[in-house]
Amino acid sequence: MGKNFKNLAAIILISLIPTLFIWFPFFFRLPSIWGIPLSKGGMATIVANYDGPLFIAVAKSLYDPAEINNFEFGLPSGYYAAHLPLYPVLIRLIGKYTGFPYAMLGITLLSSILALYFFSRIVSEFVDKKGIVWITTVFALLPARWLIVRSVGSPEPLFVAAIIASVFYFRKKKYFRAGVWGVIAQLTKSPGILLFIAYLMILLLPNLKYAATATFSKWKQVVNIKALLSILLIPSSLILVFVLYKVRLNDFFAYFHSGDNIHLFFPPFQIFNYSQPWVGTYWLEEIIFVYLFGILGILKLIKMKEFEIAWFTAIFFASTLFVSHRDLIRYSLPIVPFLFIAFSDTILKKEFKLVMMVLIIPIYLFSITYISQNVMPISDWGPLL
Repeated sequence: MGKNFKNLAAIILISLIPTLFIWFPFFFRLPSIWGIPLSKGGMATIVANYDGPLFIAVAKSLYDPAEINNFEFGLPSGYYAAHLPLYPVLIRLIGKYTGFPYAMLGITLLSSILALYFFSRIVSEFVDKKGIVWITTVFALLPARWLIVRSVGSPEPLFVAAIIASVFYFRKKKYFRAGVWGVIAQLTKSPGILLFIAYLMILLLPNLKYAATATFSKWKQVVNIKALLSILLIPSSLILVFVLYKVRLNDFFAYFHSGDNIHLFFPPFQIFNYSQPWVGTYWLEEIIFVYLFGILGILKLIKMKEFEIAWFTAIFFASTLFVSHRDLIRYSLPIVPFLFIAFSDTILKKEFKLVMMVLIIPIYLFSITYISQNVMPISDWGPLL
């Protein structure tokens, strides 16, 4: 018991300390750091980072078009359907007592701790005890985009936590728990459905050779029906979201009608089309490195015979090839913990530790610069409090 408490305390510190350092210059309203000018909005800069205020709007309105009009964003009510309900509902539950901005940041912090906790559990099966704390610490900091979403109002930490937990339990053949965490992921962000697709492939593909000759009764003996029913919870929860949209927005398919929130385009690699509205630049060479590490990681997971993890990572990575959005790293965050597993032998080396000692400075400077500039213009905070 004492050992578990000590481990949890370490994870809490590993999660919170980097975020507190990110908040420091904003809390004290420092004009600049390292010569970099910062926003003068104080902690309001943290709260106003995209898309935090939009989730507060959903939390307060629960998609009611009449209430959504109380906010100054000037967005149609259908736009908010792109913001799935679990994260804003959690904000609403706590916000009644703490205020909605504090609740949003609190949910993000708790979700970050949960993500690091499940990461430490799954990675403990691949590294020795001495390496768990180090690799969890690296995961708390890298990539910098992950540190950023852990420090502002964002559903990504809850989504990533649920993804890791679901895969963790699926590997242990605890399919119902995997399904429940899959539901949490699905109710948080739409790509949660990729968990279901990956699990379906894992459960069914090995038995496809029986499809042509076996009777249905034989199939029932071969296929794990309990596992299938458990993972069916994931798409079922997505249907419930669409039912909610039908009730509140009078549109069952409101998510698909939410405007330019769906950034999937065919053919793949449209991210290099500088004219795309969410790209807008030809300075994109680092995107190639995102693809490089993704493919290398998948190949390493296959070589390690970690097929459950490899399936999800490969399917999710394949979907990112069709994403046309400058912020591709944020879209790729759910596979990062599994890439850390793939490259765990490298991350534990002394050379990598030396590299991190250098990288921690640009990670920090990039994070505070990004947060300082990625701010929604808000003139009236009243409806958001």
